[in-house]
Amino acid sequence: MGEKKCPHCGKWSDWNQNLTDTCQHCGKPLGGKDLEFQEKRAAQEKAREEQWIFYIKETDSDFVKGMKKTGNFFYTIYISIITFIAWLIAALPG
Repeated sequence: MGEKKCPHCGKWSDWNQNLTDTCQHCGKPLGGKDLEFQEKRAAQEKAREEQWIFYIKETDSDFVKGMKKTGNFFYTIYISIITFIAWLIAALPG
């Protein structure tokens, strides 16, 4: 356990190397910009995941869920074949 200077009030507080630790004086998170960046990145990843064509939502019907699972399966097979071909092209010359 160490200490970290609070980015909000400027006083030193105990810190367990966790971005969500709070200042003992003002009660705000000690993570500062790192915490904001982490939260922003998590929101961006969630938005990107939801934009995926085969993303399965809770509101999808059973038929749509099945079709999306099938689409994910065939997409995985397609990417595997493309990756194998790329590996083969890279491995054959040398």
